[in-house]
Amino acid sequence: MEFVHVVMFGLISALAAAQVPHWGPCPEPEVQQAFSLKQFMGRWFEIAKLPAQFEKGRCIETNFTLRTDSSIRVVSSEILKGELKKIEGTGIIEDPKNPAKLGITYSYVLPYSPYWILSTDYVNQALVYSCTDVLRLFHVDFAWVLGRTRSLPESAVEKAREVFARNNIDVTRMIPSRQLGCDKTL
Repeated sequence: MEFVHVVMFGLISALAAAQVPHWGPCPEPEVQQAFSLKQFMGRWFEIAKLPAQFEKGRCIETNFTLRTDSSIRVVSSEILKGELKKIEGTGIIEDPKNPAKLGITYSYVLPYSPYWILSTDYVNQALVYSCTDVLRLFHVDFAWVLGRTRSLPESAVEKAREVFARNNIDVTRMIPSRQLGCDKTL
């Protein structure tokens, strides 16, 4: 039994060290009302984010495509150490009554992670939030400001931060994403 506790502590510590942990359960932010999945589809560039262990490169972008079975093809890419890295996943609408609450997985063996669209105008920017409770003792969250172009005015990013803050999401550690030199041939 002691071994199980040591392993659990190690796993929780590793998870917490890699991301942005906070005490208590995940907040329940408001999501986009009357969300249109079809309008959200397409190419989105990462403008700002809470640090994430799985995103270490630059020029991060994600392309969403609706499949015929109503699932979503999700292809994320980044340039890491001079190489273009891509990963493909699957997204779903978790609750048809609340289509802005998506779930995304990049593995057949892992469950879907929350991918909630808090706000979007579909043509310029989107605010996305994901959170996972760990035994309801603490939570690990992710937040992204996305744009249809590789940059947004600083005023738009500041307004995005305000939306996150109004929803009890701590974005004090939010950092700008590196989107320079992305159109050069690798």
